[in-house]
Amino acid sequence: MLKEFLAFLSHIVRSRKLLLLLIKNDFKKEYLGSYIGFIWAFVQPLTYMIVIWFVFTYGFKSASHADAPYFLWLASGMIPWFFFSSALVGGTNSITSNSFLVKKVAFRVSILPIVKIGSTLILHIFLILFLMIMFLIYGFKPNLYWLQLPYFMFCSIVFILGVTWITSAMRVFIKDTSNIVGVIMQIGFWATPIFWNINMISPKYQWILKLNPAYYIIQGYRDTFINHIWFWEMPNVTLYYLSVTVIFFILGAIVFKKLRPHFGDVL
Repeated sequence: MLKEFLAFLSHIVRSRKLLLLLIKNDFKKEYLGSYIGFIWAFVQPLTYMIVIWFVFTYGFKSASHADAPYFLWLASGMIPWFFFSSALVGGTNSITSNSFLVKKVAFRVSILPIVKIGSTLILHIFLILFLMIMFLIYGFKPNLYWLQLPYFMFCSIVFILGVTWITSAMRVFIKDTSNIVGVIMQIGFWATPIFWNINMISPKYQWILKLNPAYYIIQGYRDTFINHIWFWEMPNVTLYYLSVTVIFFILGAIVFKKLRPHFGDVL
């Protein structure tokens, strides 16, 4: 397994120009096909955040219980969720939407989920820059804790890649897979402490919510921008997330390898 993993990493390095080209083309196809192009990529998440902010600030009178305005607290949770959710859904459909590449003998199909993740990552980086600007506007200064953002981004990517190796391979044979993933993402949005604070739940039940891998990433972003906590200061949650990520990554690689030879016959 280790040998195959190293070979996979080596292939990515050798094919980095092709990979970057595919990511660029996928991003253009996804976001630059309309009249105002890339702006639409911002309109949807920003509109969603503003609606949630308005409802839970003036409707339900929700409080973040954090040393930051509710909008910043909300945005620092929703932006990583948008990446998490969009990359998982897009990665699930990455094989079927690029079926013409599957039949090419020399093409390594296992990088297709990476293409979708990379395309979604571009928008995520722009949204992070927007979030940083908003923090500056509200009077918050850059600090050393911002340096751990690449760590949480990398953790997200590795976990998503492992999961989408499984879901994208299953999607080839079971069309309902993408619908199931979509439903799970909808449930996950409301079950994850994104627009509501986990402290609203009794401490004896909070551990259940922390089993959700998305919790670690979202909390990590908030610890970076608001709470000023390093990821190693939460050893139990960090160890749990990394363990789950390794399991899904290895399992995903095995499942994808087993099903890959049959893609051409089905597609």
